[in-house]
Order: sequence, then structure tokens, then C-alpha cells
Amino acid sequence: MRLENLSVHYGREMALQNIDLNIKAGEIIAIIGESGSGKSTLALTLADLLPPNARVSGNINWAQGQPKPGRDIGFVFQDPVSSFDPLMGVGGQLIETIRAHEKLDYKAAKDKAIKLLQRVHVPVPEVSFSRYSHQFSGGQKQRIAIALAIAAGPYLLIADEPTSALDTIVQKEIVTLLRELVRADGMTLIFITHDIALASSLADRIAVFHYGRIIESGAAQAIIANPQSEYTKALIAALPVMEPDHG
Repeated sequence: MRLENLSVHYGREMALQNIDLNIKAGEIIAIIGESGSGKSTLALTLADLLPPNARVSGNINWAQGQPKPGRDIGFVFQDPVSSFDPLMGVGGQLIETIRAHEKLDYKAAKDKAIKLLQRVHVPVPEVSFSRYSHQFSGGQKQRIAIALAIAAGPYLLIADEPTSALDTIVQKEIVTLLRELVRADGMTLIFITHDIALASSLADRIAVFHYGRIIESGAAQAIIANPQSEYTKALIAALPVMEPDHG
């Protein structure tokens, strides 16, 4: 996928400015920046989820042809609650998503749904299948939201701040899960975050956004070890320093 001179306006406000970026098939790229940097607008643009008042210019060149959102592109939202219908069990929602894209009978779709719950490490998937979203913890909700996002077998997975509402331990578990899934299925992952430490632990490459522009991009470890922009240096300097254990 290649983005060429991609810009997005909301009325007179420019959210993305002349973005040029290559994203290779099968790679994990992290888009980092503060709130308002344009990173979530990029995610919504790629997933065709922009609001009606957004104006897009520039080009998105898809290597595999124009994707169908929901099938070819999976999206994991910051708040997993937005992924669920509170009146429907999570298993029913998985089946609905699966059957929207595959010609499977109910039993085959249910079997696939349970396997998806197994893949995202939801406890006792056969029982969890019949439960409602409010019966799960925040981390478990996000796991099930990931299962919904990959149910149709997308080649691109976009995760927009999927760990920001979770505690540190669960964050690491979700990052490990995402890495495991994209590597196993050969998906490309665009991981949106404000946390440069989290990004560096997951991504092959990092693109740093600031005021709607890419100000720096490159291999993740190179960005961390030798940042070029003052903004990136400030993000890294703001990371907490672990005190040595003298006990």
C-alpha cells in the first residue's frame, strides 16, 4: 500500500497534510503522536470510516485492489464497547460477522466463532460464546473485539489505540496477542498509539505524526536509538525511567 500526498480536511481544519508513506504487506507499522496529531484520522481514512464532512485528497494505492471494509480491513477501536450490540451475545455477533462474508450454515459459523474465541485466548470459549459483552472485563472485551475484527480474514488490521484504556499488564498481553495473530495470518498491522515504548515493543517500523504531518519514520529500533526530530526526542525523553532495584 502506498499513500501519496494524502490530505484530509474537516471544513477549514486540516487533519492530515500531504502524507507519503509506503506500508509493506505483512509488516507491523506503528503510527505514534499526541492527541490531534492526525493518527486516528489516518486510520479512519484507510478504513473508509470518515464522517460525511471530511474531504480527502491525494491517493491511496492498494497493492491488492480496492479493499472491502469489514472483509479486507479489520478495525479494532480504542473502546471495545463500541464494537458490541449490548442486546446480542458475543457469539451471535461473531456468527453474524462471519456469515456476512462467508456462505456458512449456523453450525459451521458457530464452530468458527468458538475457534476465534480460542485464538484470542478468551477463557472457556464454549461458555463465553453465549455471554454478553457486559459480562467480560475490559481486557476480555478487547480480545473479543479483536476476534470480531479478524473474523472475515482481513489482510489489513488497523488497531486504533486498542490498549489505552487497559492496565499495563493487560496492555502487554494485547500487544502480544496482536503480534501473534498478524504473524500467523500474514496480516499487515497498523497500530495507532501515543505510547512510543509500546510501539517500539511491537512494530517493525514507526511513523511519527505531529500536527497532521509525518515528521519522522523508519525502523522502530533506529527511531528509538537515534531520533532525528526534536519532537520524537521529546516523546522518548518523556518515557518513565525504571529505578534500579537495590533491595
